[in-house]
Amino acid sequence: MAHLIVTGGSSGIGLEVARVYLAKGYRVTLMARRADLLKTARDELLTANPATPDAIFLVSVDVCNETEMRAAVIAAETEYGPCDVLVTSAGRVDPQFFDSQSSEVFDAQLAVNFFGTVYAVRAVLAGMKQRRSGRIMLISSGAALIGIPAYSAYCASKSALTGFAEALRLEAHGYGVSVSICYPPDTLTPQYEREISLRPPIAQVLMGTVRPWRPKTVAQLLVDGTERGKRQVHFGLTLKLLSCFSAFIKPVMFWRLARLTA
Repeated sequence: MAHLIVTGGSSGIGLEVARVYLAKGYRVTLMARRADLLKTARDELLTANPATPDAIFLVSVDVCNETEMRAAVIAAETEYGPCDVLVTSAGRVDPQFFDSQSSEVFDAQLAVNFFGTVYAVRAVLAGMKQRRSGRIMLISSGAALIGIPAYSAYCASKSALTGFAEALRLEAHGYGVSVSICYPPDTLTPQYEREISLRPPIAQVLMGTVRPWRPKTVAQLLVDGTERGKRQVHFGLTLKLLSCFSAFIKPVMFWRLARLTA
């Protein structure tokens, strides 16, 4: 039976990814910082999948701590066998203008979003390469495609994942390991509910008025892209065009923002 490890698996996109893979017959390891939220997530999954009580393993871990992350993966692989699929969904966003945000909060976003991903990948990659099989999906954000006021730390951390994914893909390709990255839009998660209350109007102007997506829809497209080994997964025409034609689209968007906020 194949084994999925998903960080940030206690809620939002990560939890929905786990739901999809459970339906595919996978054993699933959910990783997150809070043990109580992990237990709640497992109960929710078992309500929808009553035949899978032995297919969900919980590991409480701080993804920013490489030692903890390595130990968490060892525990998961001891329980369910080698990791076949890794999805890095753990993330943090704290909208605030750069000169108002403390270094602690700024750095914490980079630690979770970038290094939390790096440490998870490092913990599984050697085994995947040795077995010459495996799939890795890095969850970035639509915010990686364009700078957004009050999101300097978030944009920087999510943009960094693009370069990381490209380099890692080239390194892993010859070993039968696929590396994918996706750029979700605003998604109706607990994190989004907190974020939107802190989002300043100037950021909302740039990000537009597109309605947020449902986690279930995002997760299904993400899983499809992972299984197909797609290099990048986009959500909706707007983000796809921004990714492919950013050199032409960004100047227009920034000009419009300057006019609206003048």
